[in-house]
Amino acid sequence: MDKRKRADLFRSRLSTAIARAGTSQSALARDSGFDRSTISQLLRDDAARLPNAHVVGACADVLGVSADWLLGLAEHPETASDLLASALTLTEAPRALVDQQIYDWHREAEGYKIRHVPAALPDVLKTTEVLSWEYGPHLGRTAEQAISASTKRLEWMRQSASDYEIAMPLYEIQSFVEGTGYYDGPSRDMRLQQIDHLIDLTRTLYPRVRVYLFDARRLFSAPITVFGPLLSVIYVGRNYLAFRDTRRVRAFSDHFDHLVREAQITARSFPDHLADLRRRLDQ
Repeated sequence: MDKRKRADLFRSRLSTAIARAGTSQSALARDSGFDRSTISQLLRDDAARLPNAHVVGACADVLGVSADWLLGLAEHPETASDLLASALTLTEAPRALVDQQIYDWHREAEGYKIRHVPAALPDVLKTTEVLSWEYGPHLGRTAEQAISASTKRLEWMRQSASDYEIAMPLYEIQSFVEGTGYYDGPSRDMRLQQIDHLIDLTRTLYPRVRVYLFDARRLFSAPITVFGPLLSVIYVGRNYLAFRDTRRVRAFSDHFDHLVREAQITARSFPDHLADLRRRLDQ
């Protein structure tokens, strides 16, 4: 960009910043420590030169924007610290089926593809009995009420306009079917009902809901969710780490796409894979 065009852009953005801040040229001059004539000169249509760094920095500081944005070197008016604060947030993750934050993120991203690597079986595909077994010890007497309330949210998520892609390690399904490790508690009948439920849902809702299984010996993924192009979230236990900047959201999307490309069991074959595991369980 030549100097004339950059000077024009500076005047335009300075005028916009003054309007957004709800201030005036006189107030900007007073708060920045310059004469009003200096500010007026910055906004003159025939001003072909850019001000020095001291003037730009002082105006940016008073108006709450970045100097780079005023000069046309950045696309966002926020300062670097403000951008960082909005790009990365740490949010509490209560032990709940569908907590309010997750529900809000799903609603915000309705219509976009949602990519999900769950920490265990995905809640949206669980039976009521498995939900009760898993969350009962934490929810205590309120388990039934919490599950009833969350069921409505789970149903909304199933029927929303979003496409869901879910990727899990092979051992997650294998462990559940066999009732080993984390899934040592559910009875055989409970597991059979859950398997039938998974087979039915993934056949009925395909291709809007697609489940892939990858080999954890070759690939690893932390529990993540990518809400379209809007944000990506890592589940770390008591908290969610949420990223909203485009570069990181794209990086998480690329990570998920790699899991899908390398999946041992594709979404189309997932119900048949489950049915085969179920037959082995019956033997």
